[in-house]
Amino acid sequence: MQARQDLRNLAIIAHVDHGKTTLVDAMLWQSGVFRENEQVSERVMDSLDLEREKGITIMAKNTAVVYRGVKINIVDTPGHADFGGEVERTLNMVDGVMLLVDATEGPLPQTRFVLGKALERGLPPIVVINKIDRPDRRIQEVLDEVYDLFIDLDATEDQLEFPVLYTNAKAGIALTDPEAEGRDLVPLFETILSSIPAPSHDPDAPLQFLVTNLQYSDYVGRIAVGKIVNGSINHGQEVALLKPGEPPCRAGLSVVYSYEGLDRVERDRVDAGDIAAVAGVEDVFIGDTLGDLVDPRPLPTITVEEPTIAMVFSVNTSPLAGKEGRYLTSRHIKDRLDKELLYNVSIRVEQAETRESFRVSARGEMQLAVLVETMRREGYELSLSKPRIITREVGGQVVEPQELAVVDVPENYVGIVTEMLSSRRGQMTRMINNGFGRVRLEFEIPSRGLIGLRSQFLTDTRGTGILNTLVIGHTPHAGPITGRPNGVLVSDRAGKAVTYAIHHLQPRGTIFVNPGDPVYEGMIVGENSRAEDMWVNITKEKKLTNIRAAGSDEALRLIPPRQFTLELAMEYINDDELVEVTPRSIRLRKAKGRP
Repeated sequence: MQARQDLRNLAIIAHVDHGKTTLVDAMLWQSGVFRENEQVSERVMDSLDLEREKGITIMAKNTAVVYRGVKINIVDTPGHADFGGEVERTLNMVDGVMLLVDATEGPLPQTRFVLGKALERGLPPIVVINKIDRPDRRIQEVLDEVYDLFIDLDATEDQLEFPVLYTNAKAGIALTDPEAEGRDLVPLFETILSSIPAPSHDPDAPLQFLVTNLQYSDYVGRIAVGKIVNGSINHGQEVALLKPGEPPCRAGLSVVYSYEGLDRVERDRVDAGDIAAVAGVEDVFIGDTLGDLVDPRPLPTITVEEPTIAMVFSVNTSPLAGKEGRYLTSRHIKDRLDKELLYNVSIRVEQAETRESFRVSARGEMQLAVLVETMRREGYELSLSKPRIITREVGGQVVEPQELAVVDVPENYVGIVTEMLSSRRGQMTRMINNGFGRVRLEFEIPSRGLIGLRSQFLTDTRGTGILNTLVIGHTPHAGPITGRPNGVLVSDRAGKAVTYAIHHLQPRGTIFVNPGDPVYEGMIVGENSRAEDMWVNITKEKKLTNIRAAGSDEALRLIPPRQFTLELAMEYINDDELVEVTPRSIRLRKAKGRP
C-alpha cells in the first residue's frame, strides 16, 4: 500500500452548538482561503438558510485548506442525531476524526452517537476542548468525562492515546496547555498532520470510487461526491457504475471536481486518496461504486440505520387552501418527496391510505420538521398528521425505539422533570450534580414518550432546561402513555377572529390567534383549560345599541396569543388533528368536522 503524504482527510464531530462550524471558519481564514478584504459571512459552512436560523448543521459539507503544502480535506458533519444518515456516510470518506467538546457542557448524546460510529471504524481521534474563555469552564472535569466516554464506547488502547488541544474558535487560538497564551491555530494544524494518517491506496488496483453524497446542479445534473479509494478519475473517462445485485452499467464522466477552500474546482484528473465530485452519471445513488470497465471491483455498500418515526403528508384540504402556496396537489408533493429521496438516504416515502397522502419515515421529529420547513419555503402547502413511532416485531414480541434523554436543569426543577418523564415511562439511569446549581439527569425512555414533551418541558422549567435525546435501541412495547392533558377550543364557523370574542374566551384557556386572523369551521383557535374539546364562536361581535354606559367601551386588553413553530405544532396535535402548513402560516385543525 502506498500513502499520499500531501493529503489528510478529516471529519469534525461535535454536539449541536459546541462551535465546530466556527472553528472551520477560523481554519479557512488562517490558511489563506479568503483575501484580507473579502466579505465573508459568519459560520460560512452553514450555507442553508435553515442552518443559519437554527444555528445547527443539517447537511454534511466538504471544504479543503492547504497547510505547509499538505491539502487537508475537512468534512463538517451534523451534530444532531436526526441527521445521523449524513454522519454515517461522511465517515466513509475520512481517515481520522476531530472530536470537539464544549469546555463547560462536556460530551453530550449526539457526540456519543457519532464518536461511537467513528471508533467502530477504527478512525484515530484528536480531542479539542473548545470555548476555554467561558467563565464557567471546567476543563479538567470535561477531559475526564471524555476519557470515560471513550472507555464506555470500547475504544482500543491506541485510540485512548489521543492528543488533546484547547481552543477558542471565535478568537482563532489553539493551545496545548489551557493556561498558556496563544496567537493562532498552528498547534491544531501541526497535530492534524502528525496524528491523522495519510490516505493509503494500492497503486496496482483499478479505479474504486465510493459515492457517499449527492448534490444537484441545474447545469451538469446530478453530482456524486465521494472518496477515490484506488486508481484515479479523469475528465471524459468511461467508468462502470456498480450497484448492489445488478450487472455493471457503462457511464461517462462529463465533469470532474476537487475541493479548494469552499469551492468545487474543475480538474482534468484527481488521484487516489482525495475527495472528489463527478457529474455525468445520471443513475448514480449513495452507496454505489464507480469502477474500472475492464476490472470492476465493487466496494462494501453504505448501511444507514432505519427510520424510527413516521408522519403522513397529505394535500391541504382546508377552506383557506391555495391562498398562499404555489404547489398544492398530490402530484406536486409526490414529485418533491421523490426529489428528496435522491439526496437523503435516511428517509423513506410510501403511499398512505388515500391517493392524496404519503407516509414519510425519518430518524426523528427534527429531520421531518426541516424537510417540511424547506418545502413550505419553496411554496408548498400540505397537511401533517401526528408523528407516530415505527414498531417492529422481534421473536413474536412488539418492540419500539428507545432513547437516551439527557436533561440539564437547575436543582429546583429536578422533581418536576423526574415526575414528567416518569409519567411517560422514562427510567432514570444517572444523576450528576456538579455543584454549580445545575443537575444532569439521564433517562431511558420510549421514543413515544418524547413526542409532545419538549414544549411541556420548556414551560415547566421556565425555559431554563436543556433536553437532548439519542436513539439507543429497541425495547418491548411499554404500554399506553398519556398524551396532552388539555382539550382545545375549536371554531364553529368561518370568519375573522374578533377582539370582543377573544376577550370573553380568554378565561376558558389559552388563545392561539390574533384579532383579524381568518378562521374556519374546525380550526383550532386555543387550548381549553379542561380535558374536553369545546366548539366556540370566535367571530362574535358586540351587539350595537344606541345606549352607552360610562366606561363600558374602554379598550379591551388581550393576552398575547401562543405562537407555534413547526416543531411545536407537530408535537402539540392529537391523533384526530392536523397541522396545516402554508408558506406564510401554520394552523392547527380537526381532521373531521363537528361530531
